[in-house]
Amino acid sequence: MDAVQSGWYQSETDELFKGFPVSADDVVLDVGCGAGGATLFCANRGARVIFSDVVEEKIEALRQRVASTPARDAQGIVSDSCPLPLEDALATRVIALEMLEHVDDPAQVLAELVRVGQPGALYLLAVPDAAGEHLQKRFAPSYYFSAPNHVRIFEREQFAGLVRESGLEVLQQSTFGFYWTLWMCIYWTCARASGAELEGASHDVVQPPYPPLLNDWAKLWHQLLKMPESAPMKAALDDLLPKSQVIVARKPESRRS
Repeated sequence: MDAVQSGWYQSETDELFKGFPVSADDVVLDVGCGAGGATLFCANRGARVIFSDVVEEKIEALRQRVASTPARDAQGIVSDSCPLPLEDALATRVIALEMLEHVDDPAQVLAELVRVGQPGALYLLAVPDAAGEHLQKRFAPSYYFSAPNHVRIFEREQFAGLVRESGLEVLQQSTFGFYWTLWMCIYWTCARASGAELEGASHDVVQPPYPPLLNDWAKLWHQLLKMPESAPMKAALDDLLPKSQVIVARKPESRRS
C-alpha cells in the first residue's frame, strides 16, 4: 500500500512509477536489478526486458521468474555496468534503482546508461535520500556506509545535477519512504540489542526473520494509511524524512549516442 501510494506499481496505467509508463513495445533495461521487482512489472506488460546485476545468483533467479511472464524477450547479464555489454541506442526505458550509491564513479555509470538509451528514452533513477541516510548514520553499523554498500550520499540538487550533466533532461524529482527510513532505524537498533553480527553486503545481512517490533511498525503504518485523509500526513512525512529520491528523465531526441 505504501509503495502504490508513493507512485510505484500503478497497474491501472501501466506505470512502474508515476510518469514512467511501460508497454509491450518497450525495450527495458534494468541495471542493478536486485530481486527484480521492476523487471517483473515490465515483463508482465509484455516488454522486452534486459536486466543486469553484479550478483550472478540474482540474475539466474530472476531469469527463472521472468520465464513465466509474457515478456516478448528476456536477457540477463552479470555486469558492473562499466561498460555494459550492449549496443548503442538499444533501450526505450532505462531503470537504475538504488545502485548509484554503490559505485565508485556514478558519472561513468550514467554515461553508459545514456549511451544505451534511444533518443527519447525515459529513465527512472533512484538513490537514497540524504535526510534518511544522515539519520541512519546514527544507528547503522559503519559497514553500511562502506563498500560494497553505500559509498556516497547524494544531496537532492547534487543528484539532479549529476543527471543533467549526463545529458538527460530531468522531467520530475520526488521523494518517498518515511516508512522505510524508520523501518531501517528500528532494524539496526533491534539488531544491536540482540547482539547480531552486522558485517558484509547489506542485502545479505538485512534478511528475515525480522524483529517482531518491525511487524508492529508495519501494522501501525498500514492502519494509518487506511484512515480517511491520511494522504497529506504521508506526503508531509515522506518529504520530511524520505528513504529515497526518484528522478524521471528523458534522453533528448536530438542527442546522438
